[in-house]
Amino acid sequence: MRRVLAISATLAGVLVFGLACVASAAPTLEDQVYAIAKELMCPVCAGQTVAESSSQLAEQMRGTIRERLRAGQTREEIIAYFVSQFGEGVLAAPPARGSGLLLWLIPPLALGVGAIILQRFIRRNLSASR
Repeated sequence: MRRVLAISATLAGVLVFGLACVASAAPTLEDQVYAIAKELMCPVCAGQTVAESSSQLAEQMRGTIRERLRAGQTREEIIAYFVSQFGEGVLAAPPARGSGLLLWLIPPLALGVGAIILQRFIRRNLSASR
């Protein structure tokens, strides 16, 4: 009987610990607000996301995110709302289509061209020194 009680108590403890871990892993409302705010650029700040900015507009945008999350909207719906209000320029990571595609392609292309130029420069210097 004691052994059954000990096993039951151990299992109950493990269950409570497991539930506590799951509950602590669930993001809070403020965690969700911060995560969405990191994906949006502040329209009035130079190079700052809504999460980083202390401007009045950024504070209003975080409040709007909070309200919309409480209303049950998803991350995608909230981001779509801000894109409809401010345009795609409000996105911290531009979409990989249209003119945004250039922003994704230019850095790797520039890196490739730079590597080719560096390789030719090194070859010329090596052949000239022989």
